[in-house]
Amino acid sequence: MKGAKVEAMVLFAHGARAARWAQPLLRLQDELAQRAPGLRIEIAYLELQAPDLPQVLEDLARAGIARIRIAPVFWSLGGHVVRDLPALVDEFHARRPAVRVEVLPVLAELPGLLEFLAAALLGADGAPR
Repeated sequence: MKGAKVEAMVLFAHGARAARWAQPLLRLQDELAQRAPGLRIEIAYLELQAPDLPQVLEDLARAGIARIRIAPVFWSLGGHVVRDLPALVDEFHARRPAVRVEVLPVLAELPGLLEFLAAALLGADGAPR
């Protein structure tokens, strides 16, 4: 498959009943795709929305993706990231051991994010916006 993508990133979020909840996630997907055109970017949800993570991982494996990075779009470590996500990854790895899966840090642990937010929330004079 000439030109086929061999890497993918999955934005993994909780999900919600309101479809508009996912709009920022879709904008993030678009931004990532613009910055990394050779990287396949997918979205998966834990619950309440489709597709779920097992389906997205399986679809990527069937497409020949050899390396998948999962970006948990959760603010901090909690039960979903500490328990649910590793269990889902382990189940997938048991079925597809040749596919390399890496789980990236949660949002609050990304380098520079807290500093970026502090600057964005405060004006140049240090006053709240």
